[in-house]
Amino acid sequence: MISPTVDIIVPVWNSPFETRACLAAILTHSPAARLIIVDNGSSRETELMLEEFSEPLGGRGLFIKTERNMGLIPAINMGLANSDSDYAVIVRPHVTVSAGWLKILLDVADTTGASIVSPLFKGTGAPHLPNLAPDCKLMESCTVSFAALLMRGEMRVLAGAFDERLDGGEWCLKEYVRRAASEGYRTFITSRLTLMCDIESVFGSSARRLEMSENSRSSYLAAWGVSRHYVVYFGKKVDTSSLSDAIEAILDGARQGHRFTLLLYHRQCSDFRRKGWNSLHTGIELSGISMLFPKRDLKRKLAILQARSPDLLAVRGSDDIHFPQPDTSIPLEELISVLRVHSTTLPAQSSEVSS
Repeated sequence: MISPTVDIIVPVWNSPFETRACLAAILTHSPAARLIIVDNGSSRETELMLEEFSEPLGGRGLFIKTERNMGLIPAINMGLANSDSDYAVIVRPHVTVSAGWLKILLDVADTTGASIVSPLFKGTGAPHLPNLAPDCKLMESCTVSFAALLMRGEMRVLAGAFDERLDGGEWCLKEYVRRAASEGYRTFITSRLTLMCDIESVFGSSARRLEMSENSRSSYLAAWGVSRHYVVYFGKKVDTSSLSDAIEAILDGARQGHRFTLLLYHRQCSDFRRKGWNSLHTGIELSGISMLFPKRDLKRKLAILQARSPDLLAVRGSDDIHFPQPDTSIPLEELISVLRVHSTTLPAQSSEVSS
């Protein structure tokens, strides 16, 4: 069996000692991969270090330099534009890879068909990623990080480059994951791999970064709409075998960035776990209803959810079930219809990205 080709892209801006340690770890623990280093307008000290590091790599490395800091996203896109491999992996200089790291990411992509795979992180600069379900090593997610990210080559060709009009963090990745999902590509987080992550060097003032983030948020919402939080109560008598279509639609909704809390009785929780519905997506959470005073617990859980999410939308499984808020809840059929319409919608402007 032929091993897939891999390019590892490292966008660099200063921090020469930290960067050298990152690059050395990549060479040690991923000997078959090609290293693409993008010097994004670093200081002369960092530039000299990168030139010295890159020179002996020969065909195993590619060194690209820009005259000024173009921003993280353009630097990443520049690296991706020079990659024709089966997979490209973005690694930021404040991340330290370890033995077996690349094999785990490739195994996840191979066994699941995932096109984007993220590990978990720990350390002082670890990005916040969603929690995986208990005893679950792998879940789909809409939230990943540029700290370390594997991307399938086929997807990069069809989905295009990252949108350089968005900031270098949350909103750019949300937009890309959403765009990729519209093309049928899936994003996963795996707990099989956890990488150390120090505090990253940031470019520009705090005020400027905040402005960019707010502008990016506005652009994302204009293109894709607001992500909602739904609480779904199917009712005590529902047979879980009849919920396959509903769960499929909810999974589509989670891929659109929505959150779902499913209020389930003990038997329903057991059935969901048996079917694997407890680990479909980090945007879908199961919340068990107490067997003791279930009506009281149902109201309590709903009140807690409403306090955390004021715009919470309640969904009832049918019109004949008791729901704490029958006047404001919507029927499950309406939710399914809305989610399916949106799952086939791809904003025209989302494809107009910088390459």
